[in-house]
Amino acid sequence: MIEILILGAGYTGMAAALELAGRLQNRDDVHITLVNPQTRFVERLRLHQTATNQELRDLQVPDKLAGTGVNFVLGWVTGIDSEAQIVRLDSGATLRYDILIYALGGVADTTAVPGADEFTYTLNSARDAASLADKLDRVAGGTVVVAGSGLTGVESAAEIAEQHRNLDVILVSRQQPATMMGKKAQARLHAGLERLGVSIRSWADIIKVIPDGVVLADGEVVRAEAVLWTAGVRVSPMAAAAGLTVDDRGRIVTDVSLRSVSHPNIYAVGDAAAIHQGYGVMHGTCQSGIPTAVHAAKSVVRQLKGKQPKKFRFGYVHQPVSLGRHDAVIQFTHPDDSPRRLYIAGRFAARYKETVSSSPWPTYGLLKTLPRLGSLMWRRGGRLTRSLHSAGAR
Repeated sequence: MIEILILGAGYTGMAAALELAGRLQNRDDVHITLVNPQTRFVERLRLHQTATNQELRDLQVPDKLAGTGVNFVLGWVTGIDSEAQIVRLDSGATLRYDILIYALGGVADTTAVPGADEFTYTLNSARDAASLADKLDRVAGGTVVVAGSGLTGVESAAEIAEQHRNLDVILVSRQQPATMMGKKAQARLHAGLERLGVSIRSWADIIKVIPDGVVLADGEVVRAEAVLWTAGVRVSPMAAAAGLTVDDRGRIVTDVSLRSVSHPNIYAVGDAAAIHQGYGVMHGTCQSGIPTAVHAAKSVVRQLKGKQPKKFRFGYVHQPVSLGRHDAVIQFTHPDDSPRRLYIAGRFAARYKETVSSSPWPTYGLLKTLPRLGSLMWRRGGRLTRSLHSAGAR
């Protein structure tokens, strides 16, 4: 029996599992196992909503896997023995693999600044987001600092400001928010934040987090009831500890077909992979992560048939950013993620963003019932994938 093991049931792990299940449904010599520390599917695109106590759908991974033949194992991965080809779980159990798909993702990097790991909240998991929601519900007033001006920081600051009018929200970062957008879209985003009452402290470097705020490089102390950390991403050191070749950020270095350059029976997808394209190394988003998972699954199938995996190609199409529940900015992009002239904003953009955020789960249903859909999702630089995302199938 050929054992295919997938680590992580996030956006990429789920896509890989269901694409494989659809393509290998007639193979009784292949067994697929998906490992995750919880049964509930975490909508990471919506964790800023969880952080403001908005109730989300209870999406269960085993329910989506029903009827596919994929074996679901509940557990935390604690280590990988790449030589013996086994994975260790927190229960003490081990799982053998012939082919491994590594989809463990990344988390907010709270290690780079003293005090960040101890005194900040993150959106690393639904539990972390719920912890922040509980804190915000208990404070009568004061300030919330959101550290980091990436899309997660912007969306979180806007959501908190809209849902908690009693709180002052300050977005603190080393650069201006949305620098990756065109000037007009960026100006519109800033106007949306200003409308919500979010204060922006750009060019401010946080050098320390303390129990009641943050310390800036110029010595200023910004007092806060809570600090949300969204500045930077780190991945698990597990791949490096297993002897896989990783980059300076700990991501698994892959070849053109998404296999580890040092361990070709291991595929890396999503945030955990350092994937080179013509425009550079891809950055982790759901927009790019699902196509990497689909391609990895197809490559595994080709490998099982004795064929060479094909080259992975992907181009970005948009940068969707919500500004609360009724506003958003959608910057359309060139394949290398540089901004085009076109952007949309306002209520229509908010509906667009809502479609993007809610659609991964329906997409998995399509992968489950239409095994060949995945091969189209990333074709021609990922254009169909992005069309599906925009139409509600992301």
